[in-house]
Amino acid sequence: MTETFDVVVVGGGPAGSTAATVVAMRGHRVLLLEKETFPRYQIGESLLPSTVHGICRILGVTDEVGRAGFTVKNGGTFRWGRNPEPWRFSFAMSPRLPEPTSTALQVERATFDHILLRNAARVGVDVREQCQVRGVIEADGRVQGVEYTDGGGARHTVHARYVVDASGNTSRIHGNVGGSRVYSDFFRNLAVFGYFAGGARLPQPNAGNIFCAAFDAGWLWYIPLRDDLTSVGAVVSAEHRAAVQGDPRAVWRSMIEACPEISSKLVGVPVATEQPYDQVRVRKDYSYWKQSFSSPGMLLVGDAACFVDPVISSGVHLATYGALLAARSINACLDGAVPEQRSLAEFEARYRREYALFYEFLMSFYDMQSDERSYFWQAKRVTAVDATEAAAFAELVGGLVPGEDGVGLRLTESAADLAGAVGKLATAGDRHNPLATARTVGETFRQGRNLQEEALYGAPLDDTEPPVPGGLALAKDGLGWIA
Repeated sequence: MTETFDVVVVGGGPAGSTAATVVAMRGHRVLLLEKETFPRYQIGESLLPSTVHGICRILGVTDEVGRAGFTVKNGGTFRWGRNPEPWRFSFAMSPRLPEPTSTALQVERATFDHILLRNAARVGVDVREQCQVRGVIEADGRVQGVEYTDGGGARHTVHARYVVDASGNTSRIHGNVGGSRVYSDFFRNLAVFGYFAGGARLPQPNAGNIFCAAFDAGWLWYIPLRDDLTSVGAVVSAEHRAAVQGDPRAVWRSMIEACPEISSKLVGVPVATEQPYDQVRVRKDYSYWKQSFSSPGMLLVGDAACFVDPVISSGVHLATYGALLAARSINACLDGAVPEQRSLAEFEARYRREYALFYEFLMSFYDMQSDERSYFWQAKRVTAVDATEAAAFAELVGGLVPGEDGVGLRLTESAADLAGAVGKLATAGDRHNPLATARTVGETFRQGRNLQEEALYGAPLDDTEPPVPGGLALAKDGLGWIA
């Protein structure tokens, strides 16, 4: 069977659903192919406000997400850095983003992702599950569609003006966009994680916060999903791979016991037995990015394009923001508003910049944790970044820093800036947030704030310059670019 669509999206997670929905909202014909059947399990439960109050509002699922009963989080709590006492940050950093838009959610991804996928179908996307994409169709120097197999084993060919790969870190087709994946040595970690049937909560009003605690071998997350369900995971260096592969559950429990701030919250709490939370899972937590995010006829979003360390819950934000950018660029091309080369360049520049800002922020964040006894933390110093990684980072960010020579200075200044702001939190009180004036924080979360203001007010209120020099302007409906 051969069909024709304007766009084919591969993968039905948040990135794929977002890209497909925004293109379909412009009236274009979109096919979304997902290899699994939703709802399905996925890691990545902790969200940022930009996803909840920006992307979800743009997609039209705010009310449905609100009715799902997800845990509300006001920010994050950390036992991290030079202060031995836990500290916290609040999302309420802008008076123009009032309650409840200064909060985020802890979500069960099976439910959250299913909401987004059903919504894509509601706005006109042809959603087909149990469909495995086998490869892309290329001709005349561009991608022109895909070949896939449905749940019954029948083979299909689909032609399209554009293909969006949102199929995750195991993508079979990302190689059709030029350039290889660049892996970070700084963030070459391993995650082992599972769930408990409950656990102690932080004092109100921060009971829903994610809690992250550093310990000698790495750090642990503690995410309160429900009163009777807590996600707990350890991020450690790759040197633990053999032990983790040998007995992941035993290593997981030993890592938790090695961190009193986390283990004390789980005294007497049994591990979860309900499916799919009864398993202990392992993931290579390697940060990477593709040298290119697009080529003629094809765009990469989500983990197919890039992945960065999860400590500040940026995964779904980067995936959905990148998908929104991709959809805006595709719409501009399909509608003839902007030439393809210019429109894809806008997608590429904005997406790479957003990833680079989070990457730099996370390097600075890791640098705050000082432990001279720990191999893990000594390797996570900004001063330990080797020349190869610095060169790769300089290439990634383009004009963000002045060449390779400026990378080391920028990272050192960013680390000092962030550490200084965090150091002021304990004495700042509730009326002033030092993080709000830190350059590192402001740059990193600028586009997330703008997304929320776009969703609430139709456009950013006081940040009207494009994030990239000479960038395209946003169309009035927020669904495309204009020259």
